[in-house]
Amino acid sequence: MSTENKALIRLYVEECIGKNDMSLMDKLLAGNYVWHAPSGDLSLQAYKQFQPSVLAAFPDGYWTIEDMIAEGDRVAWRFTFCGTHRGEFMGFPATGRQFRLAGLVISRIAEGKIAEEWEIFDGADMARQLGHQ
Repeated sequence: MSTENKALIRLYVEECIGKNDMSLMDKLLAGNYVWHAPSGDLSLQAYKQFQPSVLAAFPDGYWTIEDMIAEGDRVAWRFTFCGTHRGEFMGFPATGRQFRLAGLVISRIAEGKIAEEWEIFDGADMARQLGHQ
């Protein structure tokens, strides 16, 4: 089970959030998916509306899974997200600056789909790197 859950997360990171493949997102995320982010919880529909804004703001952005640990129905994965701020993001105008964001996600898998995720990252550091202090 751990091997399958890790493969699901890799596919999700590389194709869904990495390439913004919304059709695959529907196949990998449960209908009752919830993303618990530092800024608040998002339902599947709200998350699907938010995620394209990330690639629009950081079109060269890329995700790297640094570590991954799976046990039972949970997969913990440490990531870095790097890119250049080319478009408006969460009210901040583009700066053209590059950044590197590190974070951690714990994903809960249910019936072969990602049902829930808890993500932590240092948003203040990201804002500082982008020149929005």
